[in-house]
Amino acid sequence: MTGRPAAFVDRDGTVMRDAAYVRDPRDVELLPGAAPAIRRLNEAGVLVIVITNQSGIARRLLTEQDYDAVRRRLDQVLDAQGARIDATYMCPHFPEISGPCDCRKPGLALYRRAIADHGLDPARSLFVGDRWRDVAPALAFGGRPVMLDVESTLPEDRARARDEHIPTAASLAAAVEQFLVALPGADSAQ
Repeated sequence: MTGRPAAFVDRDGTVMRDAAYVRDPRDVELLPGAAPAIRRLNEAGVLVIVITNQSGIARRLLTEQDYDAVRRRLDQVLDAQGARIDATYMCPHFPEISGPCDCRKPGLALYRRAIADHGLDPARSLFVGDRWRDVAPALAFGGRPVMLDVESTLPEDRARARDEHIPTAASLAAAVEQFLVALPGADSAQ
């Protein structure tokens, strides 16, 4: 495929603190280094695409309006630091309640939609998050997975990344650095 590179980024536990079903915009708290990492991607011409599972909607722990308010607040907090998310794709489902779907990570539907919507090249793209489900799509698309090894990363996800030789990083900033170093011509991708 030809197209722009992107960074497919998880939201909770990657860009902002994972506060378990965030429904109040006042609870948006960026993780250290997240805004500068996103700004770096912006400056390199790499689209920043958030792909997020929000099963709290199906579980009735938050509404789509709550989710939208939190998304808008995250955009505001990033904007204040000179960073931007180019697009966000969200799965509101939970299989035990709403049945199976193709959009819940590690499903590929939201990634495919983003690739088509923005003319992206997934093989030149970063797939990053604090869970296995965030990086597994990279294997299907031939992209670059980097799993964060942070407080919210599950022990079984750490083991799987190790067993499958998936690179890890201590933060979004470290993952972005690994990616940009390996991406020839990122600055000319604009």
